[in-house]
Amino acid sequence: MSDTTETSDANESSEPKHSKESGDSSDAFGEKVQDLRNRLKHLTQPLVDSLDSRLRDQIDRRVDDRVDDRVQTLVDEALAARLSVIERAIADIDRTLKELQGK
Repeated sequence: MSDTTETSDANESSEPKHSKESGDSSDAFGEKVQDLRNRLKHLTQPLVDSLDSRLRDQIDRRVDDRVDDRVQTLVDEALAARLSVIERAIADIDRTLKELQGK
């Protein structure tokens, strides 16, 4: 009976040892995965930064172009409106002068 108890004790002690070993191997695997992620991030960071910079510049240029186009359109419309007001004022002055010269 003591042999059976000792055998079961030996089996119980070997199981936790096995689970600890698998825990250690998964921890080691997890560390390797994390290390690979860190290395990959380190290697790709310059590429990501370069792409980010290029995209930001491209977006800024497009926004500036659209804003410039819109501002130019608004300026052109404002100038055209002012010019037509000035032309009407000149025409009114011209008519008034002709009326005064005719009297």
